[in-house]
Amino acid sequence: MCGIVGAVSTRNIVPILVQGLQRLEYRGYDSCGVAVHAEGLKRARSTNRVAKLLAQVDEENLQGTTGIAHTRWATHGAPAVHNAHPHFSHGPGKGASSKPGRIALVHNGIIENHDELRSSLKAKGYEFSSQTDTEVICHLIDSLYEGDVFEAVKAGVAQLHGAYAIAVFCKDEPHRVIGARAGSPLILGVGKDGGENFLASDAMALAGVTDQIVYLEEGDVVDMQLGKYWVVDKAHKPAVRAVKTVQAHSGAAELGPYRHYMQKEIFEQPRAVADTLEGVQGIVPELFGDGAHRVFKEIDSVLILACGTSYYSGCTAKYWLEGIAKIPTQVEIASEYRYRDTVPHPATLVVTISQSGETADTLAALRHAQGLGMTHTLTVCNVSTSAMVRECKLAYITRAGVEIGVASTKAFTTQLAGLFLLTLALAQAKGRLTESQEAAHLKAMRHLPAALSAVLALEPQLISWAEDFAGKENALFLGRGLHYPIALEGALKLKEITYIHAEAYAAGELKHGPLALVTSEMPVVTVAPNDALLEKLKSNMQEVRARGGVLYVLADADSRIESDAGIHVIRMPEHYGPLSPLLHVVPLQLLAYHTACARGTDVDKPRNLAKSVTVE
Repeated sequence: MCGIVGAVSTRNIVPILVQGLQRLEYRGYDSCGVAVHAEGLKRARSTNRVAKLLAQVDEENLQGTTGIAHTRWATHGAPAVHNAHPHFSHGPGKGASSKPGRIALVHNGIIENHDELRSSLKAKGYEFSSQTDTEVICHLIDSLYEGDVFEAVKAGVAQLHGAYAIAVFCKDEPHRVIGARAGSPLILGVGKDGGENFLASDAMALAGVTDQIVYLEEGDVVDMQLGKYWVVDKAHKPAVRAVKTVQAHSGAAELGPYRHYMQKEIFEQPRAVADTLEGVQGIVPELFGDGAHRVFKEIDSVLILACGTSYYSGCTAKYWLEGIAKIPTQVEIASEYRYRDTVPHPATLVVTISQSGETADTLAALRHAQGLGMTHTLTVCNVSTSAMVRECKLAYITRAGVEIGVASTKAFTTQLAGLFLLTLALAQAKGRLTESQEAAHLKAMRHLPAALSAVLALEPQLISWAEDFAGKENALFLGRGLHYPIALEGALKLKEITYIHAEAYAAGELKHGPLALVTSEMPVVTVAPNDALLEKLKSNMQEVRARGGVLYVLADADSRIESDAGIHVIRMPEHYGPLSPLLHVVPLQLLAYHTACARGTDVDKPRNLAKSVTVE
């Protein structure tokens, strides 16, 4: 979601700020802007892409040694220039008597008490030019300013309810930028040349600028100046935060020969899964951190908390955990779990799943579970330095690499790989995994990269299917058992990037309602591995054909399903048993991708969606 970059330097930092925004474009945004200290406050804002903002900055010759920049994903107020960040304070006073702005600010998050604060500030004479909650923070800090912007920010954030990461500077104090965070990520980048320092919402924004990163903690406020910085915690007491060397290579975000990042990331999955499983020689609890063996012995159930694609990986893992490890497992949508009454059970392993490790709803659900006394926590996450990893006692870091496309692909398959390892480790800890079973599972996992490569070779057949789907407005996905969550994920991919309305059902539910929708204009995608439920699934497919529906079937080679009138079959290279979901999801990713290409949608940045959802 929204991105922040800030800097203090002795050189013109506008190119660094704009380049940082370009590296954060993958998070999703609908407007962008940059502000600098240049004998006062100056800014450029746009509702176009960052490339257009760069042209605007060059045309206006915007330069400065202190500045902040932002990509915005609209929450309060429509995507419009007057709502774009950075915001300037303006007031108090009316009309000609109002004071020129002195505070510049950018903000990620949502302020819940913005209406109350807005009313109070209007009463003091402050004028508002936007519908955003962000402008409220800007005026609030201005109202508290008495010559020290650091003190004004500390006093201001104490009045905020909600989530925020902010970067602020004042026209009266050059070479000084203040940052603060609560509920949204913010990092400090320590520069090497000339004492310059940086702020960002993601280390990737500073790739090539500095690799010395300080991760600010919940409630921290940082005062960043030339050659120095200091941090205070939520109690405003001095705090020491470790400087870590973080390799956030910009090359990871280069498109290379691919048409879109999503296509690149689909084809990176053999490598990503191989990297995720690298070094796994045997199944031991310590794969998940020190103390995992004791925790795995103590727990008797699992609670999975996640959102979106990560939720579907959790739904898949439920089948593994209950079928292989014989551990009762509950999967909850994080945004629902945190707002309903539940029965806490201290002997539960709480597992969070997140690509970014900063998903606001999942973090809040984790904290809610901890507050209920469930202290055994573990995360499966793609970012080792994220809040999710820091707040969970145990972790398995997937190695998908940077994922730019909003529609998750390689993050999903690597999450499944990590969750399958967790299943085996729990089964072993409970005495439910024999040596021969462990050896068989490890052999299958080591073969996954080659098996995934063979599935990717099916791309030409998926392009043919996509040509049929491009003219449709509705689609139905069916799966049974372990592959029902994969049908859900396939439908999500199609709707995310093609804007085709797609729904997924457990195939046995077809006759209980959705069969009424089936016509020749409603393609029905069926995930049909050769497992114990295949014959049941074939009966469901006949129900579709009897109503004139057209089937698109992903079948294993030995499933005896043949192409015919109204039935299009793509044969998977091999049956893969419990790990079959990792293979069957790939054709669904390719189907969505090539359908989106055929329809001409913005594949990597679909409308209304953001990559990292850091607000509720």
